[in-house]
Amino acid sequence: MKNDTWQLQDAKSKFSQVVDNAMHDKPQFVTKHGRNAVVVLSFEDYKKIIKPKTNLVSFLINSPLSEIDLDISRSKTDFPRDIEL
Repeated sequence: MKNDTWQLQDAKSKFSQVVDNAMHDKPQFVTKHGRNAVVVLSFEDYKKIIKPKTNLVSFLINSPLSEIDLDISRSKTDFPRDIEL
């Protein structure tokens, strides 16, 4: 067993150690029936993964479609749709 890979039964019995290793060292891999099942990683690592690489404004400015002249103005004679409440 590599020091970052755990069989499910070992991970269950030593969960605190798995969590400590994930928080202070690197992600921990858990296998079930010899196959990769889950990864335990620190919250900081998780935030890095889910954080967008750029913000929405930068994304839109750098988009290949940013050069398109798109008219998004609304006609003064258009009225909003009627809706039933």
